[in-house]
Amino acid sequence: MFSLNSDYRYYLYAPPCDMRKSFDGLSGLVVNALGREPTDGSVYVFLNRRRTHLKLLHWESGGFVLYYKRLEKGCFSLPAKPSFTWADLVLMVEGIVVKRSIQQTRYSLIKS
Repeated sequence: MFSLNSDYRYYLYAPPCDMRKSFDGLSGLVVNALGREPTDGSVYVFLNRRRTHLKLLHWESGGFVLYYKRLEKGCFSLPAKPSFTWADLVLMVEGIVVKRSIQQTRYSLIKS
């Protein structure tokens, strides 16, 4: 079941990734290149060189979940920054490129 939502933090692994990597290989990239702990509950996003394949690595209780999408036509656009939001991920996966947008400020409780 696809259980990702806006409660998670999303991080992009910026260099092109070898899509043959699975759980252990991608976890190693998170630790060594991003300096983060793959079991922290965040979602890590990986793209291949042509940006036609996307993998999401996420830790849920009990183990890793790996989501994989391959585009038959077109490519994924890169988010503006390495740490991005659920809305940015949805736009990227759906192939929507926003040229200009203004997001109104909203009240948010800071989670500690």
